[in-house]
Amino acid sequence: MERAIKRLLGIFLIILFFAPGINILANLASEQENGIPEGFVYVDEWIPDVILEVRYYSDDNFVGNRVDGYLAPKVILAVEAAEALAKVADEIRAQGLVLKLFDGYRPQQAVNHFIRWAEDVKDQKMKDKYYPEVDKKDVFKLGYIAKRSGHSRGSTIDLTLVDIVTCEELDMGSSFDFFGEISHHGTDKISEEQFKNREILRAVMEKHGFEPYSEEWWHYTLLNEPYPYTYYDFPVQ
Repeated sequence: MERAIKRLLGIFLIILFFAPGINILANLASEQENGIPEGFVYVDEWIPDVILEVRYYSDDNFVGNRVDGYLAPKVILAVEAAEALAKVADEIRAQGLVLKLFDGYRPQQAVNHFIRWAEDVKDQKMKDKYYPEVDKKDVFKLGYIAKRSGHSRGSTIDLTLVDIVTCEELDMGSSFDFFGEISHHGTDKISEEQFKNREILRAVMEKHGFEPYSEEWWHYTLLNEPYPYTYYDFPVQ
């Protein structure tokens, strides 16, 4: 018994030591009947009044076409992230606001699509709207495109706030997925009102366990994400 315990402890320490370098495409053998693996859920089933505007299912995104892996205008998250986001929704509803989601779980095949787009520097179709001041050849260096995305782990969400009465998005100073300094937290390029709107979102997200990404006001990741080293590739369907 003692030898077995020591062996298990040794295996655990090996996993703990090497875990930060692990990048895994998950085994989809456990897919449920709805086409997504166990442990993942559709967010609109947890937050009935959420607004979905899945840009990567449309051609209104920086690529300019529907992105690989988006077979339906759905937002999927790991259960733990959905639970935390539902608490966010409950709190902001009392302030006369609802959540609008642009993206959640993102399959690796979508990230690969972004990589191919970034490498084709001649494709400038969406430059005026999404990256007017950024040279496309620099999108990797500037961190706008990466070969792995936290979204593929299932606990990262892109979102904004909408006024229940007017049905308008709060003015955040820049649009979703805009490549530029104005999208950064801490930028001096936005008004006081725009800053306050960002802080409303930031405060409630942090309160319920999400961490902001410094360069994108809309991007948050659950701190205690359940699959921190697993990069999934099942489609959004």
